[in-house]
Amino acid sequence: MHTPPGFAPAHRLPAVLPGTALGFAYSGTRLVVRGSVESPVIPTLAELDAAGLAGDRHYLGEIDGVPCVAIALANIEEPPPGFAMAGLRSFFFRLPDPLLAIAARAFQIADWDRSHRYCGRCGARTRDGDGERAKECPSCGLVAYPRVSPAMMALVTRGRELLLARSARFASGVYSALAGFVEPGETIEDCIRREVREEVGVEVGEPVYFASQSWAFPHSLMIAYTVEYAGGEIRLDDPEIEDARWFALDALPKLPPSVSIARRLIDATVERLRAP
Repeated sequence: MHTPPGFAPAHRLPAVLPGTALGFAYSGTRLVVRGSVESPVIPTLAELDAAGLAGDRHYLGEIDGVPCVAIALANIEEPPPGFAMAGLRSFFFRLPDPLLAIAARAFQIADWDRSHRYCGRCGARTRDGDGERAKECPSCGLVAYPRVSPAMMALVTRGRELLLARSARFASGVYSALAGFVEPGETIEDCIRREVREEVGVEVGEPVYFASQSWAFPHSLMIAYTVEYAGGEIRLDDPEIEDARWFALDALPKLPPSVSIARRLIDATVERLRAP
C-alpha cells in the first residue's frame, strides 16, 4: 500500500463534511461497501448515515478533491440491505488501487481508535489529541499515536537462485521472501541477519535496500531488501516456516499477489538476475 496519486493526507476533521465525502467504515476488521464484495463501491457519508451506520470519524484527507473519512463502527453482525462487508484482503483487485490504498490507511486508523479508547497506563477514557492524530489521557497525560511496526523483508540470492519459504498461513503452494519484525535495539540490517538465521539457518552478507510498503495487517511498515547468501545449509528451526528451499529462476513456485511488496521484490530481482 502507498499514498496514491491525487491523495492529499490530512488529520484535522473539517467543521463541516459534505454528504458526498467517502466513508471507509469498518466493523471490526470488515470494510463496509455498497453493492457486493465482488463489485464494491465505497459509500458516501450520506449513504452510510441513511443506513444508520455511524461511528467515530477520523479525517484522512482528500482524493482528487473528495474528502475521505475513516469510521470505526460498532460491531454489526450483518450489513443493511444494499451493503456488504468483508476483510480488506477480499477487495484486492476489486477496488481501484487508489481507493484500496486509502481503505488500508483507514483500517489502521479505525483499528487504532478501537484499541486506544482507554489509557493503557491508568485505564481512564482517552480523548482525541488537539492538533495531531493522537489519543490523550486526561488523567495521567499519556499520549498514544497510531501504531506502526517496522518489519524487514529479505530476498536471499545465491547466483541465479532465490531462497523462498512458505508459512502455514500462506495460500496453498505460495512461497515468498523471508520477513520478520524488528526488535527493540535492532537496526533493519541486524534484523535481517537475525531473522534469516533464525528462520532458515543460513548466513547472509550486506543487505541492499529495495523499497518499502505500508501493510495494514494490521499495522506494519514492510522494508524490503535483497541480500547475498554467505554460507550455511537450510535448517528450519522456526515453527512458522513450513518449508524453505532454493529455486532456480526458471522454476519458481507460486508467488504472492502483485499487490504485495514481496511480489515486486521477487519480480525485480528475477529481472535483474536474468539480465545479460
